[in-house]
Amino acid sequence: QAQQCSSSDLTHRRCLTKFGYIWEAEIEMEMKEEFIKQYETVVQPLLQCPKPGLQSVTSRLSELLRYNTAGGKMNRGCAVVHTTRVLGREDLTFQATVLGWCVEILQAFFLVADDIMDSSEKRRGKPCWYKQPDVGLVAINDSFLLESSVFELLKHHIGSQPYYLKCLELFLSVIRLTEMGQALDLESGSIPVKEYTTERYNAIVTHKTSYYSFYLPVALALHLCGRDSKAELGRAEELLLKIGHYFQVQDDYLDCYGDPEVIGKVGTDIQEKKCSWLFLTALESVSDEKRDTLISNYGESGTENVKAVKEIYEDLNLQHKFLDYSEATYAKICNDIEDDESGLPAKIFQDFVDAIHRRSK
Repeated sequence: QAQQCSSSDLTHRRCLTKFGYIWEAEIEMEMKEEFIKQYETVVQPLLQCPKPGLQSVTSRLSELLRYNTAGGKMNRGCAVVHTTRVLGREDLTFQATVLGWCVEILQAFFLVADDIMDSSEKRRGKPCWYKQPDVGLVAINDSFLLESSVFELLKHHIGSQPYYLKCLELFLSVIRLTEMGQALDLESGSIPVKEYTTERYNAIVTHKTSYYSFYLPVALALHLCGRDSKAELGRAEELLLKIGHYFQVQDDYLDCYGDPEVIGKVGTDIQEKKCSWLFLTALESVSDEKRDTLISNYGESGTENVKAVKEIYEDLNLQHKFLDYSEATYAKICNDIEDDESGLPAKIFQDFVDAIHRRSK
């Protein structure tokens, strides 16, 4: 017998029946497994040595790709395939898989470079690439190799297709926006924390995270399936940037309160003086008496400095404020999806926000 989902429990919106939910989860797992199986076929053109004397570089690229794409959730890449299927074009699954792996390799490019800039130790539960023996700052050039691999794969696999130019331009545009967002994030390290604002935070989140993590995979599928009118792309962008903002606030929370064994890294936002949701929320509500303590300790790497900041977070009950924010934001996004009149399937966006709601990593 069908088990009706409570209308008051938004965490179960996608589940019409208990067995329907399980079935959908199994389908998603099968899709991810198939996506991973196609890896060798998709990247094979990169591993064919293009010029004499470059065999060692090709071998390095093979290891570089494996180390920095394996172990991730593959959500961005699989989202291209999932959206293509939701749009009813299962006949384009391989092309969507190619585009999905291009997104995953782009993600690897960003992360290899980001880990160097942030002096990170771990990524996905293992040492960052630049921390590997005999890698070090050579990882900077390795990140360039990953970036160029995206465009090589696009040209090889879909270069003759009518949607190639649109996908190429989309990647170029999103890379530029992401790098500008990263620049804004890094720039925050050179200004006083009391000058951090919600406007700055929103700009960082939108450009550094939301475009490449949420808008890019869906927009690629829309181009692939020919559902890329200005209205469709515009509405998709609007909804997905909201979901991306929600995702980044979650990331900020998990950096401080997440289990390192689960999230795969030790949070360092406090030490790195990140313009984060937790800090901005604290700055808005902290008493004048403790404001100087918060500001003077934020961005310092000492254990006592970090402890002082976290104690203020606890005093302000930021964990509870985050939970309130999370539920309210989820409900608002769900309502926006229901009100959408673009003609695109609501499932594209609902599945995204359901996948990240109440996540632990």
